[in-house]
Amino acid sequence: AMTSKDHIELAERYGAHNYHPLPVVIERAERVWVWDVEGNRYIDMLAAYSALNQGHRHPAIVQALVDQASRVTLTARAFHNDVIGPFCKELCEFTGMPRVLPMNSGAEAVETAVKAARKWGYTKKGIPDGKAEIICFANNFHGRTTTVVSFSTEPQYRAGFGPFTPGFVLVPYGDAKAVAAAITPNTAAVLVEPIQGEAGIVLPPAGFLAELAAACKRENVLLIVDEIQTGFGRTGKAFCFQHEEVVPDVIILGKALGGGMLPVSAIAATEEVMGVFHPGDHGSTFGGNPVACAAACAVVDAIDHDLLANVVARGTQLADGLRSFRRVKEVRGRGLMLGAVLDGDAGEVVDACRANGLLALSAGSNVLRLLPPLVVDSEEVEEALGILVEFLR
Repeated sequence: AMTSKDHIELAERYGAHNYHPLPVVIERAERVWVWDVEGNRYIDMLAAYSALNQGHRHPAIVQALVDQASRVTLTARAFHNDVIGPFCKELCEFTGMPRVLPMNSGAEAVETAVKAARKWGYTKKGIPDGKAEIICFANNFHGRTTTVVSFSTEPQYRAGFGPFTPGFVLVPYGDAKAVAAAITPNTAAVLVEPIQGEAGIVLPPAGFLAELAAACKRENVLLIVDEIQTGFGRTGKAFCFQHEEVVPDVIILGKALGGGMLPVSAIAATEEVMGVFHPGDHGSTFGGNPVACAAACAVVDAIDHDLLANVVARGTQLADGLRSFRRVKEVRGRGLMLGAVLDGDAGEVVDACRANGLLALSAGSNVLRLLPPLVVDSEEVEEALGILVEFLR
């Protein structure tokens, strides 16, 4: 049988070197636990960057996927299928938006939002052709396509990949006044993460989203909220923007929408925004495929009051535990989206945790990122804290 070392060597030999994964080879998984090829057990405190909110192999989502796969998996969008209508209705009801447009990856959903905002700017706001601007924030992360890295401030994401797509204006995150000052008659939209994930679990000041929403309304600018990592219960509400009771024009969805089974993404938007799309304007062969729709419906069904209450309770338990450790300078986040700011290198802690049965990652050099599945229970949080205490006390 192949060892973990064998598997890693094979991937290194035949795969592109665009990732440097932790040296663990996962063979099977259940709920919050994963096992490597040698049979070692780990608690998963990353949950695939919040794509596994329901945990690994959630039975209802697996069942929905298997049942649908035994009937029809793909019709493309040339024909109707009997799953996309119910999926769209359910996602509209869940987001509070009147229309959705399904895609596959999160980056595709961001691209869809960018296209929608630009076309809205030209056809509804009257921005001169080719002049639309979208305001984004320093240290954002919205994906890896050429257009999306065009508005990244991370040098590595851009180096060697130009020329870049124009039309994006960058302002400091959390600074509503800077946004208001950056708005011009050519501004079509503001694109914002309610919490910046890759930047190190960075929260804006209280009231920031509400101020953004007010500025957008005043200036006839779309508010686009990227909930790819924060959505579907991660922060203790269905969506993070709901903590400030704002109503965005576009919500970008991904990651957890696929239940950790397959890539499913979407934008949910107002009638006015979604009305810019006509047959042939935009699309995707696999977007809204029957298996994706079936899995996504099961995901939405699994998010209830009890799950959200668990996120709040376990998030408090985990954050309080982390704050008691000497090496933890600050704990940032909401619900089960937490970043522990350490007094030194987080990479060393990540390695030590892995060697002792806990999988987590850093976000930046000194932030330990913890995003466990939302189904984690109090004993499991205690077990994780018991491992962490070794390296953080």
